[in-house]
Amino acid sequence: MAKNSTPRHVGFIPDGNRRWAANRGLPKEEGYASGIGPGLSLYEICKKRGIAEASIYCFTQDNTKRPNAQKLAFTDASVAFAFEVARRGAALLVLGDETSAQFPKVLESFRTRQGTGMKVNLLVNYGWEWDLDGLKNGGLRSSDVSRLDLIVRWGGGRRLSGFLPVQSVYADFYVRDEYWPDFEPQHFEHALSWFKRQDRTFGG
Repeated sequence: MAKNSTPRHVGFIPDGNRRWAANRGLPKEEGYASGIGPGLSLYEICKKRGIAEASIYCFTQDNTKRPNAQKLAFTDASVAFAFEVARRGAALLVLGDETSAQFPKVLESFRTRQGTGMKVNLLVNYGWEWDLDGLKNGGLRSSDVSRLDLIVRWGGGRRLSGFLPVQSVYADFYVRDEYWPDFEPQHFEHALSWFKRQDRTFGG
C-alpha cells in the first residue's frame, strides 16, 4: 500500500464500555447498549470515506466468563448492531463459534456473508484459538476476512486482545484513551490522518 493512502480494511476494538458506565454510577452492563449508536455512526463514516472492509470486536469467548447480566447486555447489543448494519446495506459476516451456547442463534444465518455492500465483519463469541484451530481442517475460520491495514482501539489499551491475529500481522495500531461510548467522529479522522503518515514498507 502506498503512503498517504486510505486503508482498505480497518479493525475496531471498542473498549471501555464498563468503565464508562461505572464512572457514571451505573451498573457495568449498562455501558454496552450505549456503544450501539457510536458503532452505527462509525459505520456510516467508513462508507463515506470509501473503506472497503471493517472488522469490529463485539465479544470474545473469554468475555463470556463475565457475570450473566453483562453477557446478556453485550449479546443483545451485538445482535441489535448486526441487524441494523445489515438493514443499512452492509455485506455482513458474523465470525465466531456458532456451535457454542454463547453464540446468539439469531445470527447463525450471517455465518456466511450476506449482502453486497461494504464488508462488515463482526466478531461474536470469537476466539483466536478457535480461529486458528480451523487450520487442522485446511484453513482459518476467518479465511473470508482480508489482511488488516489499520486497527483503532478505544479505552486506552495497547494490546490486540486476540483480535484477528493472522490478519493483523502488518496492521498499524492507533489507540484512543476515550471510552468507546464517548466516540466522536474526529477520533477516526485523527486515526486516518495518523495512518497516512506511517511508512508502510512491510519489512522491505
